[in-house]
Amino acid sequence: MASTAAERRHRAAAPAPIPAPSSTGPASDVHPVLRRSAAPPAALDLLTQAHQGLEEAAVLETANERFATAHLAALRTAAAVLAARGRPETTARRRARIRSTWDVLPEVAPELTEWSALFASGAERRARAEAGIAGAATCRDADDLLRAAAMFLRLVERMLVLQPALPRQPPSADGGPGR
Repeated sequence: MASTAAERRHRAAAPAPIPAPSSTGPASDVHPVLRRSAAPPAALDLLTQAHQGLEEAAVLETANERFATAHLAALRTAAAVLAARGRPETTARRRARIRSTWDVLPEVAPELTEWSALFASGAERRARAEAGIAGAATCRDADDLLRAAAMFLRLVERMLVLQPALPRQPPSADGGPGR
């Protein structure tokens, strides 16, 4: 009996465990307030098409088809960035020259320069794969590009579409920031 009473005193004296911080907010916050998307409808449509392209690429059997379809999904993802952030060229000289999406993307979104270089390097291979040239892409090439395109799409979605806004935690009793 004495041990039971001691256990109760110990539990009562011990502070309540603090729940681990959650990326989705506190447990009581079941329904976070959603913010409006920062991306225009055309960009959201392109992101949807990119998702569909990646799903299609994942089930294609030949490496050439998988590579070309994954590259097209990445191209649509880049086009979504241009639709959201792009501005028309201001000088007639620059407008007259046709430029690749992969050339324009780093100007509009410098943080995507390395991604642009990666996909630009695969553009010629995609053209050969679409032309049906045997061995234009290996299975490894296609799988690597599919993974890269999926990661690029997730990154761009985070850039363009705002995540749910979680309510702020009230300040703690000691005046510091809430948990």
